[in-house]
Amino acid sequence: MIAVAARGTSMMKANLGSTLAATTRSAPVFVSQPSRTASFYSRSRTRRSMSSCRAGLPIDLTGKKAFVAGVADDQGFAWAISKCLIEAGAEVSLGIWVPALGIFKKSMEMGKFDESRKLSDGSLMEFKNLYALDAVYDTLEDVPEEVKANKRYAGNSDWTVSEVAKLVEKDLGKVDIVVHSLANGPEVKNPLLETSRKGYLAAQSASAYSLVSMVQKFGPIMNEGGSVISLTYDASNKVIPGYGGGMSSAKAALESDTRTLAYEAGQKHKIRVNTISAGPLGSRAARAIGFIEKVINYSYENAPIQKELDAMEVGTAAAFLLSPLASAITGQVIYVDNGLSTMGLAMDSPSLRAEEPVKVA
Repeated sequence: MIAVAARGTSMMKANLGSTLAATTRSAPVFVSQPSRTASFYSRSRTRRSMSSCRAGLPIDLTGKKAFVAGVADDQGFAWAISKCLIEAGAEVSLGIWVPALGIFKKSMEMGKFDESRKLSDGSLMEFKNLYALDAVYDTLEDVPEEVKANKRYAGNSDWTVSEVAKLVEKDLGKVDIVVHSLANGPEVKNPLLETSRKGYLAAQSASAYSLVSMVQKFGPIMNEGGSVISLTYDASNKVIPGYGGGMSSAKAALESDTRTLAYEAGQKHKIRVNTISAGPLGSRAARAIGFIEKVINYSYENAPIQKELDAMEVGTAAAFLLSPLASAITGQVIYVDNGLSTMGLAMDSPSLRAEEPVKVA
């Protein structure tokens, strides 16, 4: 497990054990006679191999610039990811849903987040910039008049995806990390059979296409070797009654788009794109669904690792995936769910109560 280490540079370390070799060597090429191709292959392998792999392998993001979309308070995955990136030395700016930005700023000023802002060295986490963002809209021309006139949006400007990308480039220059922690399904409590076309498409727009839009607009302002990450849920692959309104379809689309974006953005911008399939967490957003506590209890009873998921566990996994240590990982769905996604049988099912539980010898 990656643990946050208190160091002068707030660097994160993973204890990989003392058995790792101090140096690596390029693999030998076995050919009957020396050849130009073999020589090139050997040199290429030598150039690409790491010079050392120390026991205290650091996640060092010093000097890296990150944009995290989706923070609304100090409870969710986006906050945890931001905190881990800052612990690793990155400079983090936030994109906050327009109606929530004022509340977030006021909470920060009043010290409501101070306990959650504490870093391993005792200092308080600071954000470089805060931007208003509504990732449902790509350009100002896409915004309906009723939204423009909505008092919850009053006093804010330049909050569509393309406008925010331009502001970030103006303020920060190129960035290295983009985090997409955005999802919304206005009819999430409705079974799919009772979901309207409007509600279904709204879920797709806010939860899946928003990632496509962000990679479109932020990809050109990212440094080569940069990384994008999003958050998904295993309802993309399995039936989760109660997670409706087209949200399961949106998560499936998000995962499929992750693979395609990894290819296209990798070829065009030399960046990586991955997604984390996180287990259930009792965040403010998740509680809006209405049955999150039951899902958390189900996970606790049935996952291979019997404990509740901590948001920081997703944060540390994200920090690794967004770091150069994961430079060969792209287009992947990484599960951080205590292993729940591997299970095919619910051990707390009433149908099993009369039987002895399956025991591993």
